[in-house]
Amino acid sequence: MALTYTLIDSGNFQKLEQVGPYRLVRPSPQAVWQPRLGEDVWKKVDARYARFSGGDGKWSFFTKKMQDQFTIEYGGLVLQMDLTDFGHLGLFAEQATNWQRIRKLCMDGSRDGREFHVLNLFAYTGGSTLAAAQGGAKVAHVDASKTSVAWARQNAELNKLGSHEIRWLIEDVQKYVSREIRRDRKYHGIILDPPSFGRGTKNEVWKIEENLIPLLDSLKELLTPDFKFILLSSHSTGYTPVAMRNLLGSLTQGTTGRYLEEEMLVCEQDSGRALPSGANTWYIRD
Repeated sequence: MALTYTLIDSGNFQKLEQVGPYRLVRPSPQAVWQPRLGEDVWKKVDARYARFSGGDGKWSFFTKKMQDQFTIEYGGLVLQMDLTDFGHLGLFAEQATNWQRIRKLCMDGSRDGREFHVLNLFAYTGGSTLAAAQGGAKVAHVDASKTSVAWARQNAELNKLGSHEIRWLIEDVQKYVSREIRRDRKYHGIILDPPSFGRGTKNEVWKIEENLIPLLDSLKELLTPDFKFILLSSHSTGYTPVAMRNLLGSLTQGTTGRYLEEEMLVCEQDSGRALPSGANTWYIRD
C-alpha cells in the first residue's frame, strides 16, 4: 500500500496529519473551531511543529527512528517530504484538485503534438510544474530559492520526468518576467501562487500588497493570443477568490473566457469537515 497524505483532524489553530508513515501536528491559523478527536489522539504523534511569535518555529520529535526525508504518493504524484525549519513539508495538499485540472488543460492543449507552454511562478517544490508536464506541457519553473528548485528537480526524477522539457530557473520572479517580455516569449498557461513576503536571488524584496498588481499587469504581455488558462492562488489574508478575480481583470480584459469563482483551497478530513487553506481563481478559455 502506497504511503500518502491524510488530514485526520483540525482545531484549536492546529491540524493533525498523517504524512506517509508519520503522524504530525502543525499550526493552522484558519482552524478556529474545536477538534473532533480527543486529546489522547492528538498526543500520539511522531512530531509537532510550534511557531514562535517572530514567525520562525521549532520541531519537537517524539519518535527516535523518524527520518528527515521520505516519499509519499499524493494527487497523482510521487513527492519527497522533508520537515523544514519553517514547518513546511514540501507539500501543499490543498493544491491537489488544481493539479488535476492543470493536467487536463495541458493534455487538451498539447493534443496532436501541439506545443503547449506553461509558466509556473513562485513554483516551490514543483507540484503544479509536474502536473503540467504530465499533461504534455513544456514548463518554465521559476523560484528564487535554490533549495526549492533542487527539491522540485528531485520530485521530477521521482515521477520519471527528469528528461521532460522543464526549464529549472532560480530567478527573482519580477526580473525574470521582465526578461521574458524583452525576449518576446509567450505562454499558453500561467500559474502563480505568490507568498505574502519573500526575497529574490539578490535579496530583492517581494511584498504581495505592493508587487502583485504590477506583476499581473506585466504578465499580459507573456500570453499567447490563444492562451488557455491562468491560475492565481494565495494563502495571504484578504486574498479571496473574488478579490483575485478582480486582480486578474488586467490580464483578461478583452478576452473571451470564464472565471471559476468562489474556490476556496481546502483539505478534507476523514470526517468530511473541510479545512480552508487559502483561495484561488481560475480563468479558462474554452
